Amino acid sequence: MASRPHEAAAGPLEAETPAAGVPARADDVQLLGGMQGSGYREPPALVRRSDGQVLQLTPLLYGVLEAIDGARDSGEIAELAGAAHGRAVSAADVQTLIDGHLMPLGLLRLADGSQPELKKSDPLLRMRFRVAVTDPNRTHRLTRPFQSLFHPIVVTLVLLAFAVICWWLLATKGLASAAHEAFERPGLLLLAFVVSILSAGFHEFGHAAAAARAGATPGRMGAGLYLVWPAFYTDVTDSYRLDRRGRLMTDLGGLYFNAIVAVVIVGIFLVTSLDSLLLIVATQLLLMVRQLAPIVRFDGYHVLADATGVPDLFQRIRPTLLGLLPWRKTTEPSLLKPGARAVITAWVLVVVPLLLFALFTLVLAFPRLVGSAWAGIQDQLAGIDNGMAATDYGSAVVHILGVVALAIPVAGLTYMLIRLVRQLIQSAWRTSAGRPLKRALSFAALAAILGLVAAAWWPDADRYRPIEAWEEGTLATMVTSVASDVSRTPGLRDGERGEAVALMTGQKALPGPEDPQIAVVLVPRGDTSAAPAWVFPFDRPAEASGQDTQALAVATGDGSVVYDVAFALVWADGKTVDTTNEAYAFASCTGCAAVAVSFQVVLIVGQADVVVPQNLSAAVNYECIECVTFALASQLVVTLDGPLSESSMNDLGRLWAEIAEFGDSIQDRPLSELADALTGYKERILAILRADPNAGLPAVQETGQPTPAPTGELPGSTPNPTPPSGNSPDQGEQPAPEPTEQPVPTEQPVPTEQPASTEQPEPAPTTDPEPDPTPVPAAPAE
Repeated sequence: MASRPHEAAAGPLEAETPAAGVPARADDVQLLGGMQGSGYREPPALVRRSDGQVLQLTPLLYGVLEAIDGARDSGEIAELAGAAHGRAVSAADVQTLIDGHLMPLGLLRLADGSQPELKKSDPLLRMRFRVAVTDPNRTHRLTRPFQSLFHPIVVTLVLLAFAVICWWLLATKGLASAAHEAFERPGLLLLAFVVSILSAGFHEFGHAAAAARAGATPGRMGAGLYLVWPAFYTDVTDSYRLDRRGRLMTDLGGLYFNAIVAVVIVGIFLVTSLDSLLLIVATQLLLMVRQLAPIVRFDGYHVLADATGVPDLFQRIRPTLLGLLPWRKTTEPSLLKPGARAVITAWVLVVVPLLLFALFTLVLAFPRLVGSAWAGIQDQLAGIDNGMAATDYGSAVVHILGVVALAIPVAGLTYMLIRLVRQLIQSAWRTSAGRPLKRALSFAALAAILGLVAAAWWPDADRYRPIEAWEEGTLATMVTSVASDVSRTPGLRDGERGEAVALMTGQKALPGPEDPQIAVVLVPRGDTSAAPAWVFPFDRPAEASGQDTQALAVATGDGSVVYDVAFALVWADGKTVDTTNEAYAFASCTGCAAVAVSFQVVLIVGQADVVVPQNLSAAVNYECIECVTFALASQLVVTLDGPLSESSMNDLGRLWAEIAEFGDSIQDRPLSELADALTGYKERILAILRADPNAGLPAVQETGQPTPAPTGELPGSTPNPTPPSGNSPDQGEQPAPEPTEQPVPTEQPVPTEQPASTEQPEPAPTTDPEPDPTPVPAAPAE
């Protein structure tokens, strides 16, 4: 199975001070022998230093190091090394190998007999700030009971159960109920978070137990920072001396323990019926998928390295790329076996562009990430205050963890970028030593890159704003955004927020390219004779389209009374829900009235990516005497977990028939009662939906109410309403998710003509700004 390491003797020869000029190995250097299952044509030999780092040596270097015992001189060492490898080796060759390789690697004592200063490699993508929790002996004691879990029968049963659980959870059960329960009860969400953290530590137990089961000695266990996130680690360096099967067993041991956690959690779920526990199973699946990515040093990286027999894949990037250049003659590619060389070349061609792309997008998006993190931290701090005020300490702890989760990635990204800049500077300085022109060009290029980064990060009012849901976030939009930021001129840009104003031609200078402004410009029609009924100084509202609802009442005849009523029940099941509900009442006459009432109920089945309903109303009196305009737009948007039951659909159908009858008789009702009547119908609709378990709506209290227009009865004699328009529910369509009410109001212009002796009702308030495009919220809010 696993070969035993050939350790350096700790006897008298190494304990004594070597004779002058005689090389000696440093203390605690272990010779582990040749690497089994290597992907190199000539397998390297492994050596472990006193600090635990394992090094690869060529067979000749290993033979020279093996011959060094503190008593032999260079000639004797050359004779032994040459005999072992069947080639002539001179004392000068040995001295060259000692001075150029073995001494810099910290494997030999210095000339004065002292121990060398050990320098570890410091790659960019390695774990930082390690804190050890156990030593090797304690790790072995802690993980010994878990070694039995790697018995073939146990492994088979666990993997079969895990496969069944994955199919059941992802294809049958789903996670909607688990997420709903967890967010409704923050204590359960906190429990899921804590168990997920503990399972990450249990993952490391899997690596240690697998290494011990395969015959290696696991080292220290602890925690540190990898890339931008805290992570646990286990030192399984000793597994390098195992054969390929043992190394792969060590690599996959952590993922196997994640599967065990998933099986145990599902067992607890079957006993307790707590759906929120299934979120822990989901986190195990996500962790396993992430760990299998071979791009950075996760488990998948080590699996690929041990499967190919090439221990450090990142060290192969430079020679592989150079070997692909036709004008570069190098023997590096021929060092690998054909199969290993093909796999490593494919890995390099995939990973290098991905890492460069990730770095480029990170630099471009960093200011927005900082802005989003800061906005998120402020929200979490507000949640902490609310939780403490309500003595909901579970919620407060969840928000505290949210602050930590938002702060750590930004801090980690900042540190990683600083280290990258430092390494680039050090590399430019080291590689250009003694070459002034190359040094000048290298630092000029670095200065240009840092200048571009500074321009992309330079603070302004918009640079560090949070990322919005409606933004595309593609590479093209990020590049164009940064380019426009660098060369921007004062003014508005797409995506910026502003305050809109209403302008009419002739009032003031209108916005233009030199003075951009968000505005609604009311433009008089040039030829009013073409449409004699439209006398208003702005264009007629566009007709409703698709699933939109619109009531438009226009009164231009003296003494006329015009009603327009539009009621609609809309079923939406698309990715984007952008229905519009509009009510417009316009009057330009004497002793007339215009009444527009639009009532829209939008039921969304399942999850929509973007929900941006609009609820708009406008009531305008223009050159009007003794006239009334009344516009009421009332909208209810509800998200449902699933289709309603047959009984609920029947109840909803009967209620909607009653609502339609109400719409037909609306001209006989006082205007002051309309808003309350529609609010009552909303409550009855919500009551039907809440009573249906398929809808998944918790009990909510109505918080918003449309603002009606003026109170009082219509002047004039018999009303002359227009026939009501509306839709009834379609029994064949499917419902949708959560209650959000859009109240009406908007500001209405004051009548242009108002005699002092005539009572003029105040125009209908109708101002509802267009909502920001945001995903459907997690819980219904009305």
